[in-house]
Amino acid sequence: MAKWKIDPDHSAAEFIIHHMMVTPVHGQCNKVSGLIVFDPADLAHASAEIEVDVAGIYTGIDRRDTHLRSPDFFDVQQFPAMRFKSTRFEVVSLNHCKVIGDLTIHGVTRSVMCDVHFNGPSKFFDDEQNQMYMSYGFRATTSINREEFGLIWNVAIEDGGFMVGKYVDITFNAEADLAEA
Repeated sequence: MAKWKIDPDHSAAEFIIHHMMVTPVHGQCNKVSGLIVFDPADLAHASAEIEVDVAGIYTGIDRRDTHLRSPDFFDVQQFPAMRFKSTRFEVVSLNHCKVIGDLTIHGVTRSVMCDVHFNGPSKFFDDEQNQMYMSYGFRATTSINREEFGLIWNVAIEDGGFMVGKYVDITFNAEADLAEA
């Protein structure tokens, strides 16, 4: 089965969480690495291992990013990365599967299901490198309860709600290049 290395220049992990129960806040981590063992004709034997550098979290607001890196949230000094390791792939339809695996955030590991769509392969001959590249694109989405991963900081607000939402939507977009056939 072919091995596909995640291209860090064309991959990112993104998230959306609600602030004060009303406003979706977006953020991303741009340092992503990993390996996907993948053949679209044999998803039963596929696997994926992905690492996201949460120390590089970016929401566009320096104060918020600093707070997210602190012990109140990710505690990047102690837990600099978020990791995912698949345990099984399930075919849904052409170019669509469910990937079940172990997600580790803040030192806590939980099983999650990701909805994955993939495209490819795409081929590109680089004249300068005199090399053929073959790539697949992957888009995985999941939703988690951040409190189940030990990310429990919050502040109550007047109407009985909370400053930071409990549920986080995570999207992982990756281009993976053929590393070994």
